[in-house]
Amino acid sequence: MSRDALLVLSDGAAFEGEAVGHVPESGAATGEVVFNTALSGYQEILTDPSYAGQMITFTYPHIGNYGVNPDDLESRRPFCAGVLVRDLARRPSNWRATESLDEFLRRHRVPGIAGIDTRRLTRHLRQAGALPGAFGTDESVVRAAASAAATTDGRDLVAGVTTEQPYTAGDPDAMFHVVAYDFGIKATILRHLAGVGCFVEVVPASTPAADVLARGPDGVFLSNGPGDPAAVAGAADTVAGLLGEVPVFGICLGHQILGLALGAQTFKLRFGHHGANHPVRHESTGRVEITSQNHNYAVDLDTLRGAAVTHVNLNDGVVEGFRVLDAPAFGVQYHPEAGPGPHDASYLFDSFTNLMAGAAMTEAG
Repeated sequence: MSRDALLVLSDGAAFEGEAVGHVPESGAATGEVVFNTALSGYQEILTDPSYAGQMITFTYPHIGNYGVNPDDLESRRPFCAGVLVRDLARRPSNWRATESLDEFLRRHRVPGIAGIDTRRLTRHLRQAGALPGAFGTDESVVRAAASAAATTDGRDLVAGVTTEQPYTAGDPDAMFHVVAYDFGIKATILRHLAGVGCFVEVVPASTPAADVLARGPDGVFLSNGPGDPAAVAGAADTVAGLLGEVPVFGICLGHQILGLALGAQTFKLRFGHHGANHPVRHESTGRVEITSQNHNYAVDLDTLRGAAVTHVNLNDGVVEGFRVLDAPAFGVQYHPEAGPGPHDASYLFDSFTNLMAGAAMTEAG
C-alpha cells in the first residue's frame, strides 16, 4: 500500500509524492538535492560513491524499468542519501535483472520518493542551485528536517566511503603496477585500468605518500569521490608529496585534489554537472567528447598555476582537464570510464600507461 510523502527543500519549496524504498527511522531522509539528466544507467549512478550526502533526482521520468543486477554495481553499496523519481517501475523487464529497484533500495536501506514532479523540481534547482532538503511521510518532521539539512560544503565525505583495508584488482603479472587512492572509486575504473595492462593496489584515502612510494608503483591513480575537495583531510598535501616522484592520473575528485596540490582553489558550481551528455573540447585537437559527469565542485582556472588546461566544458567553460608542466601528472574532471560517447574519452587510460612507460624509459636511460 502506498504512503503519501512530502519533499521539502531548505527554501520552503514542497513537492508531493509517495514513499518508496527504505523508511528512515528518524522519519525523514535528508541531504543535498541534485539532479542527473542521464537516460539510463540508474544502477551505476546510485552506486557511485560520489553521491554520498546527496539525494538524486532523476530527470528521466521512468526509472527502474530494467531492474537491478549484481554485475552493474559500481561499489559495495549505494552511498546516496535518497532517490527522487517521477515514475518507479514496479515490474522490471530484463533477463539480467535479479530484483526490482524498490527491493534494492529497501535491502540497502536507501529512502526514496516517487510520483513527484521532477520537471518542476529540476527547473527549481537550476534557478536556486543545489539545495539541502528532506522527505518523509510526516510533514512536521520533514519541514523541521529540511530547515536543518546540511549541504556538502566543508564536509569530508570521503572518510565515509573509502575502503578500510587495501585490496587489489587485475593481473599481478601485468605490465604496470598502479596504486589507486580510493576517494570513492568505481568498479568500472578498476576494470579499465586492468584492461590497459595495470595491476592495481587500492589503498585508503588517508594513506601517506611515503607508504605509497614504498610500494614501488609505476604510477598513482587518484579516484573520483564525494563532496568538497578542500575538505578531504590531508589529501592535497599527500598528492603534493607524490608529484615529481611518480606519474599521477586523477579523475573527478582526484582531478580537483591534484589542482589543490598545485596551489589552486576549488569552487562550488551552482547545480553541478550530473549527466551523460556533457560536451568537452580537447584543446590540442579541437575534438569534442561526449562525457559522463558527476561533480558539484570545480578547479578555479584563475588560481591554477604550473599547469596547462587540456579540456574545457562547452556548456559553461569550466576546466575539465589539465596537465602539470613540471611533473608527469594530469587529471580530468569527467568520467572516461563511463563512456556515453561511448569511447570518446577511453584514450585517457592509454595516456596514463604511456606516461608510466615514458617515466620507466627515462629511469632506464
